[in-house]
Amino acid sequence: MSAPSIVDVGLTSEKGRELFSYLPRYYETSRVMQADMQAKGTEMDLLYQALDETLEQFFVRTATWGLDFWEEELGIETDRLKPVEQRRAVVESKLRGAGKFSGRQVANVAEAYDGGKVDVTFQPETWSFTVSFVDTKGSPPNIDDLKRAIEELKPAHMAVEYRYRYLVWDDLDDKQMTWDELDAASLTWNELEVWA
Repeated sequence: MSAPSIVDVGLTSEKGRELFSYLPRYYETSRVMQADMQAKGTEMDLLYQALDETLEQFFVRTATWGLDFWEEELGIETDRLKPVEQRRAVVESKLRGAGKFSGRQVANVAEAYDGGKVDVTFQPETWSFTVSFVDTKGSPPNIDDLKRAIEELKPAHMAVEYRYRYLVWDDLDDKQMTWDELDAASLTWNELEVWA
């Protein structure tokens, strides 16, 4: 009869199994050593999990509870009622917004909020520029945060206009749907305007 493997001894902790594998084979049947490695392994599992979670806070795209520190550092008011993704977008856009004012800078900030392509066009004769959302239909869910970020970014003498994309009849014709099929979708007018 062969000795039980590490899996057979009932260790549920990943690190506990790893620790147990370093012991001499004569401990494989020892319930005391199994319990010891399980207890130590469980603590190590929790330690590694905490380390991984802490490391995630150093990067805006993975931060959760660390967003508070990012917002404080960048002078952003913390609003825990907002979804984490929107809070991350505010932080990321603030980080992208540093430097000389340009169309590329505005597009970088807007794309951090929207997640899609954004075009920026300047109208120098009227001291203004337009931010057009290319990939997103309707307005982004956190448009108010974006507007605040661009207000901080742009020179005071320039005006900004936002252009949104909505469903047009040609887009609807391209879907080659009958009126009955469209009616069966049961969309409100507002839902239809941004329907893909």
